Amino acid sequence: MRTIRTFAATAGAMLLLYAGTTLAQGIKMPAPSPTQTIKQDFALSNIELNYSRPLKNGRVIMGDLVPYGKVWRTGANSATTITFGDDVNFGGVAVKAGKYGLLSIPGAQSWTIILTSSLDVTSPAAYKQENDIARVQVKPVASPFAQESFTIEFENVRSNSVVLALSWDKTKVPVVIKADIDDKITAQINDAMQSADKKPYFQAAVYYYENGKDLTKAVEWINEAAAQSPEAFWVWYQKARINAKAKNTAVAKEAAQKSIELATTAKNDDYVTLNKKLLATLK
Repeated sequence: MRTIRTFAATAGAMLLLYAGTTLAQGIKMPAPSPTQTIKQDFALSNIELNYSRPLKNGRVIMGDLVPYGKVWRTGANSATTITFGDDVNFGGVAVKAGKYGLLSIPGAQSWTIILTSSLDVTSPAAYKQENDIARVQVKPVASPFAQESFTIEFENVRSNSVVLALSWDKTKVPVVIKADIDDKITAQINDAMQSADKKPYFQAAVYYYENGKDLTKAVEWINEAAAQSPEAFWVWYQKARINAKAKNTAVAKEAAQKSIELATTAKNDDYVTLNKKLLATLK
């Protein structure tokens, strides 16, 4: 009888243990350092970043949790990676399009930011300097407030430059990334002007205007664009801007007035305001 009771108790305990294990296996918990993937349009393609975001949680970060003078995976858990769709200049170093590991060596006065061909470096022991693609020195900037989560983001995004900013606690580390795309765009414009049935006059004119290129060409092309799209108030606004820069004041005023008329009919107050501001600068 005692044997039967012992067996029953043991079986019951095993059943509870099994049930508990089954339930535990079914629980999904949030990651303590969640991953983030960012894809930023840049130049003629994009930059993609993948990293994990540890929390401060009341700890001392720089010089302690993130020690100075040692290779850091620049995040938590798995390796941090960055992919460039175009050839870029990374902090002053030419880098080919491709996927790289993003590492850093923090310091109180200067950080070393590293792009490596190794995509799996998660500890100083796994780092091999011979695999470096780029190695740049960056001065950290003090932040006015504490950043709880480690953050990497893209700031000051322009057509050919962007800042990759690493931030945690009260420290920010900015790395300037540039792309030389002017030759590619100019070549596309030249090809299109020679072969396209409907030539990209508007895009070409605005690009030349915004990038300080041949204003005579920009004026010629924006005039053609306005002829192609006579009801497009945004085209007339750009015609006014380009001619204003070319010192063709009378033409610029006429174009701005035309843009106001068309924008008013289209009930687009934004362009009405833009043109009025432009007219106020024309003497």
